[in-house]
Amino acid sequence: MASPRISARDEEQPLEEKPSPAVFGSCPLPIFDHPQIVLGHGSGGKLTADLIDHIFLPAFRNPILDKLDDQAVLTIGGARLAFTTDSFVVTPIFFPGGDIGRLAVHGTVNDLAMSGARPLYLSAAFILEEGLAVDDLRRVVESMRAAAAEAGVEFVTGDTKVVNRGKGDQVFITTTGIGVIENGVHISADRARPGDQIILSGFIGDHGMAIMSQREGLEFEGAIASDCASLHGLVANMLATSTADGVDFIHCLRDPTRGGAATTLNEIAKRAGVGMLLREQSIPVRESVKGACEVLGLDPLYVANEGKLVAVVAPEMAHAVLAQMHQHPLGQDAVIVGEVIAEHPGMVLMKTAIGGTRVLDVMFGEQLPRIC
Repeated sequence: MASPRISARDEEQPLEEKPSPAVFGSCPLPIFDHPQIVLGHGSGGKLTADLIDHIFLPAFRNPILDKLDDQAVLTIGGARLAFTTDSFVVTPIFFPGGDIGRLAVHGTVNDLAMSGARPLYLSAAFILEEGLAVDDLRRVVESMRAAAAEAGVEFVTGDTKVVNRGKGDQVFITTTGIGVIENGVHISADRARPGDQIILSGFIGDHGMAIMSQREGLEFEGAIASDCASLHGLVANMLATSTADGVDFIHCLRDPTRGGAATTLNEIAKRAGVGMLLREQSIPVRESVKGACEVLGLDPLYVANEGKLVAVVAPEMAHAVLAQMHQHPLGQDAVIVGEVIAEHPGMVLMKTAIGGTRVLDVMFGEQLPRIC
């Protein structure tokens, strides 16, 4: 239920005319009934969830959409297919470690890969702003071609529109992807179970801080580059972990993009109705990213990534999966950072370096807008 609004006129009322608070000593809560869209609605945090829950789900609800994974899993003619779509509005469009074109390819491939799918085909729709340099567009398209070749996928259809100068931001790209899921692979956010181990594939926060440093012209000690990469090869390695019980040991995979690792884990905890307990000292953060976050007052757990994954794995297979990840270039820094617990369902807790326990809630808005 929405929190009551407090306007400037309320402050002018005599004290006796003000309504008493519903709860003594209660703190003001964020207001969710926004009459207009704000940037925070694209954050991946509470405002995004509110938009989905109150606008999109009521209009489009069906059993496939209700799973709220990064992709839809469809069965067509006996084949299991993963289907996803994503839009990219990053600014600036070129940044250390990548650009909007590379991001569009890898981001869509990764959404497919988080279901265990083998990505096959992509589409791309471009919204171009009048005045965009043709050389910049050519550079973006060439980057997309190269990224698709690296990922082993093909662009098979697309569309282009142009808007008036000042009505866009150079270029927006929407990509849609389709891939095939092998039999026996069932990966979804609602499959996390108490006892499962939580694995991070590597250092977090690289992408968001690379965007921030480029956007604001900031220089930090140690270069920070985006981790933008396609993860389906790493996922294939993980699924190839030897076991006599098939491939049903990876319960959940997500790439922690908007909202970072903390938001992603909250989404999984909510969908599965479980709690999560992380160990702060186990979470990998580069010193350059950690230092930049400290200077800017940001938390790397909420900073976007574009080449990392979170895996929730059956406890008896966690170390075998981790060893398999270490054999892949994108998983060399993978580490177990926590476990799924039965207590505190829907919440993510973290044991801090000083021995306390911290709640990692979903952010209301976002730390860094327009980063993916």
